[in-house]
Amino acid sequence: MSIYDLVIRGGMVVDGTGTKPFVADVAISGGKIAAVGKVTEAGREEIDARGLLVTPGFVDIHTHFDAQVMWDKHLTPSSGHGVTTLLMGNCGVGFAPCKPEDRPIMVDTMEGVEDIPAAVLNEGLPWNWSTFPEFMDALETRRVDVDFATMVPHAPVRVYVMGERGVRREPATPTDIRQMAALVKEGVEAGALGFTTSRALGHRARSGDVVCCTTASEEELVGMALALKEAGTGQFMTASEFDMSSGYSPEFAMLRRIAEVSGRPVHFPLLQANDFPHRWREIADMAADARKNGAMMYGQVVSRPVGVLYGLQMTSHPFSDCPSYRAIADKPLAARVAAMRDPAMKAKLLKEDPLHPTLRTVMMSRQVQLLFRMGEPPNYAPPLEQRIDKIAEREGRTPLDVAYDILLENEGHGVIYHPARNYAFNNLDTVLEMLKRPEGIIGLGDGGAHLGRICDSSMPTFLLAYWARDREGEKLPVETVVKKLTSDNARNLGFLDRGVLKPGYKADLNVIDHARLTLHAPHATHDLPTGGMRLSQHADGYVATILSGEVTFREGKWTGKLPGKLVRGPQAAPAAA
Repeated sequence: MSIYDLVIRGGMVVDGTGTKPFVADVAISGGKIAAVGKVTEAGREEIDARGLLVTPGFVDIHTHFDAQVMWDKHLTPSSGHGVTTLLMGNCGVGFAPCKPEDRPIMVDTMEGVEDIPAAVLNEGLPWNWSTFPEFMDALETRRVDVDFATMVPHAPVRVYVMGERGVRREPATPTDIRQMAALVKEGVEAGALGFTTSRALGHRARSGDVVCCTTASEEELVGMALALKEAGTGQFMTASEFDMSSGYSPEFAMLRRIAEVSGRPVHFPLLQANDFPHRWREIADMAADARKNGAMMYGQVVSRPVGVLYGLQMTSHPFSDCPSYRAIADKPLAARVAAMRDPAMKAKLLKEDPLHPTLRTVMMSRQVQLLFRMGEPPNYAPPLEQRIDKIAEREGRTPLDVAYDILLENEGHGVIYHPARNYAFNNLDTVLEMLKRPEGIIGLGDGGAHLGRICDSSMPTFLLAYWARDREGEKLPVETVVKKLTSDNARNLGFLDRGVLKPGYKADLNVIDHARLTLHAPHATHDLPTGGMRLSQHADGYVATILSGEVTFREGKWTGKLPGKLVRGPQAAPAAA
């Protein structure tokens, strides 16, 4: 007679605490872990996990599913890579609070910053909210394949209070700041996990201007952080850049003051830039010093380069801004491929200059000396000799000529890979150092955003496959990798009920065939409202993903179960923990 809902038999348990793996059964009842060890009783359902890893579900702390969650049952690609809990509302952009007359501003902002087309947003968003609590109530009705939580983003808060003054980035008055702080506190009390803002000059609305919160004063930011302090909970997350031309970073110094005065954790991106390849370490050292003195500061790191992708089905490529390509850009893929295979068209495009050569995205796509072919399976740490300019040098061609031919491979599905961050030295040694820093925390996967440019929400799969298995040279123990993906992130967010495989904890798990865990190359799909395009990426090796005790995926295929729902606020640890 069965007494458990599900028993996972004989797997190599990696429990999320950093403890070395051990062979055990895991029993589940009522959506909770009931037993870990030798389970003699039967389960109504059983999974044979002999030779497989059994881990907690992964926790992704940086996504942008604010829109997708409103129309889709599947928060993919993230949910296809072992993620069972995710956090959206990052980088200061989102859709609440929002007055009806300000909806076009939020759509314009999200389209520019996160590369989600306005037509998709206008078709897919129900807009059945105005205030942040109303937005949370709308989220409450959604049932999807992962649990999800959200932050209060700065841009909509600023526009809600200041209107056009906020859009024009005018300084906030003390009254403005008090009203914005009240909205942030209201959002956190409704279940948001904190506040996010953007300080990155590259974050621009579709209209071309930087996001309205980019130049907000320290007084304004402190006001938002003190709202978190008053609420007694919440993270302060910022997409910041760190200018150190004066020998120190005024931006980091400000963030440290915010952490100190508010007593709340402050998150920021920790990435290696090509032009300042050692600056990340200086920022990390400053964070370490701040933490030593009581300020909670975390640099969000990634397990590989931040990869910008170019292709004929993607948002851009090295020729997408050239006049001759623009003339055929609206044709179906097959027609464009046929046109580009004409030697006369190729000769013309190789000679043409882009129409907007100083546009950031155009300049990035034309830096062919930094680009690589993305193969199948993809190589996220390609050797220098595979770089496009090196291929061109060997073959006596121009780099643009080589790039042109790559785009036409596989009937126009060829992909060019630009490791835009974390690859200044053409290896991942810097990433290893970042992963080992105690002030670093796994983030920045950006699922749900950059739909035609970036597909980095597969980071958990890469982290587990590359760093715990494939890397030549120093690797990371599998228990360390799993802890980073599970309990470290869960505890950081205040989700003390998950991320660990022990009795009483939430039954979010992955059963993984580590030996065959494999990423496939990103590819274009057209499953958004209005048939809009986004990048997807699949993986082999996830035997089962389990959420709240229900198997949601088997071998990467959805089972029909949708137990995922909104998580409001921090979650208490099990009584027995």
